[in-house]
Amino acid sequence: MIVVTTNDLPGYRIQAVLGEVMGITVRSTNFGTSFTAGIRSIGGGEIPEYTSIVTQSRHEVMHRMVTEAQTRGANAIIAMRFDTNSIGQFAEVCAYGTAVIAEPIPGGEPGATGQSAQITAQG
Repeated sequence: MIVVTTNDLPGYRIQAVLGEVMGITVRSTNFGTSFTAGIRSIGGGEIPEYTSIVTQSRHEVMHRMVTEAQTRGANAIIAMRFDTNSIGQFAEVCAYGTAVIAEPIPGGEPGATGQSAQITAQG
């Protein structure tokens, strides 16, 4: 699955737009993590406990978004974005984009790239 933050895929033609797809999670920390992070925040700097939670959350929402796109028959997601919000003591992380069916443009045709030419030559 190709996932990009751009609105198009260089070297590909969008054959169908299948609609918005998303993955979402709401996370909280356990007491131990919150306590340790609170102590670390006194000195300033990065709080690895929270960095880990955010990283895990982003991976999870990306997986959910890709799974939804695959269920719809997409082979790519364009215009992907992350969104985060706080809900009281909880953190919401969302990934969303537009599921599409994209076809690589063969070499020699207008709009082809080295990557798309290589993919079409293999296939």
